[in-house]
Amino acid sequence: MKNIWLLTEERPKKEVIKQILEKFLSDFGYKFEIEDLKIVPLINNKKFTFTYEVIGLKSEKVKKVFIKSISGDSSFVDFLLFYQDEMPDNNSVPLYAIEETKTDDSESRNTGVYQRCSKFVFIEFYYPNIKKIMLYNLQIKQKEQPTPTYIFGTKMLLTLGVEIMGKQLDYDIFKPFKNIDELIEQKNEMAKPHYGIPVKINKNDNGIFISAKLEKDGKLTHDPNIGMTSIISSCLRRLGWVKNIIIKEHNLLNQNSVGTDNKFILIANQINIKLDGLEIPKANIKDNYWKYELNQEKLATIFLHLICEEFANAKIIYENHGGCERGYFITSEENYIALPKYKEGQRKRYKKGNKKSIIFIPDLVIYDKVNNEIINIEGKVFNKRKNGIKELKNFKYLEKTYIEPDYNPSKIIRTVAVYGSDKTRIAESKIGFMLNQDGEMIIRNNSPRIFKEAIKILLSNQ
Repeated sequence: MKNIWLLTEERPKKEVIKQILEKFLSDFGYKFEIEDLKIVPLINNKKFTFTYEVIGLKSEKVKKVFIKSISGDSSFVDFLLFYQDEMPDNNSVPLYAIEETKTDDSESRNTGVYQRCSKFVFIEFYYPNIKKIMLYNLQIKQKEQPTPTYIFGTKMLLTLGVEIMGKQLDYDIFKPFKNIDELIEQKNEMAKPHYGIPVKINKNDNGIFISAKLEKDGKLTHDPNIGMTSIISSCLRRLGWVKNIIIKEHNLLNQNSVGTDNKFILIANQINIKLDGLEIPKANIKDNYWKYELNQEKLATIFLHLICEEFANAKIIYENHGGCERGYFITSEENYIALPKYKEGQRKRYKKGNKKSIIFIPDLVIYDKVNNEIINIEGKVFNKRKNGIKELKNFKYLEKTYIEPDYNPSKIIRTVAVYGSDKTRIAESKIGFMLNQDGEMIIRNNSPRIFKEAIKILLSNQ
């Protein structure tokens, strides 16, 4: 009987945590019951301990379930699961690596598969035997006919031993590649893009050559193709290819454009990928895959999100916690809308340099059902709190276009949530909540009512 520790960069969602726990316990054949799952902050002497406990799991093999926020430097998966008594450190070995995505094939072929693929390649450098899972937490209807890009990407994940959860797969289509030639043939048969360099694979006696643009704005930063070439190369190695793998037509003009330690360079060093006409700089992966998060603004916004949802009559209608996956705008009718990046009809103006054409969106939007109030929250670390206050003025378009027509609130409040410092009071009136580095929860007299209510109930339950 041990504890389960879930370490994550994301805002933990009940439905995702439930699936992860069910998966782990079922895999090991442990009996369990899950009822009325809750994620609650652990409080000690009226201070947040920066640890959450998951309530509602009963199992003879599990003492408690804890969640802690962590961060990684490059290609980091969303969840690591540890099964041990003590809090994990960098010498602990996780059992599961889980990547969570809400993005379906119908929204973005590249984002849904390729941009996440390199994470599973990267983690094996640290934990070679870890169980790898791609968990689809879909919030919109799944596309009936998968695109060739999605099929190809998913088959590569399966080839690398990644398990797919949360999507219905036709196992006559979705199966690991049997050999190198099958992988090459399927990739080259796919439709070519309307513009740009198509990704193609050629094999001869000198090696395997992958044509793929890796350049963006003069640097090696083309994320979809970095993910694609990384996982293609890793699959080729997994299928037994030991000769050269060379990326050509990459569009990188000189050695300076390659960089020194981006994720492609790190992966290329580990599995021996070459760049046509250029050198791959020597680079070593860092000693530690993860560290506990003690610095980012999301420590405050995720805390607010969870307590308002659990202890107050709140509906979270949008979330984009710093560094986490961007959420949907949830309408009053429970429809999920992907907010556009630009104001209607102004994409070209933005591309020409008009930065006011972008839609500014808060880190968190809460609907207070009791008081019919919307609270738009911008998260900031303490030293950047004044920037957050300035940014509050930018939310008018979102409010007029999406929030007011749908929710018709009696009031819209704009406020800043701050993390950090050793301060014990808030000086600025536009800051509605501060979580300081000691875990103290600090509010003002004019803070939103729902913040006060949630904190009051949280503390009364301790």
